Amino acid sequence: MGKVLSLNNSNFKGEVIESKGLVLVDFWADWCGPCKMLAPILEELSEETEAKICKVNVDESGDLAGDYGIRSIPTMIIFKDGVKVDQIVGLRQKSELLEKLNSY
Repeated sequence: MGKVLSLNNSNFKGEVIESKGLVLVDFWADWCGPCKMLAPILEELSEETEAKICKVNVDESGDLAGDYGIRSIPTMIIFKDGVKVDQIVGLRQKSELLEKLNSY
């Protein structure tokens, strides 16, 4: 708890697909304004939830973004026990994200 993990092709499967529990994966890019606004929210969220919070830079891991049909960023995908259960597109408030995670 309390750390946002940076993911890429080499560690995505192990940290997300083979992981038990909830994982929120944020697909983002350095040049994306809303993504930069979301970053501190995700840091706070990582301190307040048992869910694993991860980030994938779409410029560095474009094939992962393609695998999940990411067309706009920020897009967050929630996985439960390695299975995609939800997708959130766009900047969201911490309370909304916390509520969404707590619903699983």
